[in-house]
Amino acid sequence: MALLGHIGRLSVCLLAGLLSLPASADQSGKFDFYVLALSWSPTYCKQQGADANPHQCDVSKPFRFVVHGLWPQYERGFPESCPGAPKRIDRQIAVSMEDIMPSHNLVFHEWRKHGTCSGLTPEDYFDLTREAFDKITIPGAFRTLDKRGKAAPDTVEKAFRLANPGLKEDGLAVTCDRGELEEVRICLTRDLEFRACREVDRSGCRAGSLSVPPPGAR
Repeated sequence: MALLGHIGRLSVCLLAGLLSLPASADQSGKFDFYVLALSWSPTYCKQQGADANPHQCDVSKPFRFVVHGLWPQYERGFPESCPGAPKRIDRQIAVSMEDIMPSHNLVFHEWRKHGTCSGLTPEDYFDLTREAFDKITIPGAFRTLDKRGKAAPDTVEKAFRLANPGLKEDGLAVTCDRGELEEVRICLTRDLEFRACREVDRSGCRAGSLSVPPPGAR
């Protein structure tokens, strides 16, 4: 009887020890879908002012929507900074992405935090990022906007859904910062098809109305 009691206590101790072990690290290539984050560049340039990236903001033809990143996601949460992938990438990759990701530092950061979890080489990851960006049709209102506007987050979402058949209400989110349009985040399968993503959808901006700075606003 004493032996059985000892075994029982040992089992409890072993179980407690296992439960106290740290969670395993995120693994490259082990994720469920992607989020393509598109930043409204005029908001960044206006809010950062003199600290903004000069290539992105001090240009004769200002950027509009640019790629913040292509992020591997779990159904809940996301992996980041996965081990096993190279942390440094060739500068030429950043140069090749300048038209849609105008900050080299952003390119390097996105690779370290998100790209390392994709299971892809740096070259293939940024090729996929460009493919995802090219898949999205930017609504005409944002391609021609030349003065400050206002819009509800739901209106921005609807504009993207109308411009992109197959994109559903629960497959994207609009984010805001200081009352201004920040990003549109679109959920994509690993094959870059539109898909639902409840956690991302729920994280959207709750403001009734957003200010939309025009290109060139500082």
